[in-house]
Amino acid sequence: MKIKELVLRYKVFLILLAVNVAVGLAAPEIGMRSLAASKRNLLEMLSIIPPVFLLLGLLDVWVDRATMIRYTGRGSGLRGMLLSFLLGSAAAGPLYAAFPVASMMLKKGSSVFNVLIFVGAWSTTKIPMVTFEAANLGLRFTLTRLCLNILGIILIAVITEHLLTKKEQEELYRLNEG
Repeated sequence: MKIKELVLRYKVFLILLAVNVAVGLAAPEIGMRSLAASKRNLLEMLSIIPPVFLLLGLLDVWVDRATMIRYTGRGSGLRGMLLSFLLGSAAAGPLYAAFPVASMMLKKGSSVFNVLIFVGAWSTTKIPMVTFEAANLGLRFTLTRLCLNILGIILIAVITEHLLTKKEQEELYRLNEG
């Protein structure tokens, strides 16, 4: 890969690095806090990403495309939506770990709608979060929020799938073919 391609590929990272260096030179105390936060985030990512990729490798080998299409592909209906929702709700880890899984789901033939349901569930309805919330904020609040989130997830998935043209959906599948 040429240097120009590397710079273009990592331009956001390089811009943020330059901003952090400038802040560090202008305000060393803030720069040190920023460096410490970056170190914590890097260590967190390094502890999460390898297990996620290990699980993705297992998913790639153990679950054949036909099975994934049958359970979460186009035409899987309510069963596919519920399975995608349960997979997202049972997941562990930060939201950025959901995207490689979503990519694998697309690669294996899941519908765009069910992938959106999965990502939405991962982001707002994780089982440990719901139980913690119920214990600390009350069951009524938790159930109200959960119902509204489920409706929101479905609405966003329906709208997004309908806004994406067939060509854009095909491009999503093409980008995730591997």
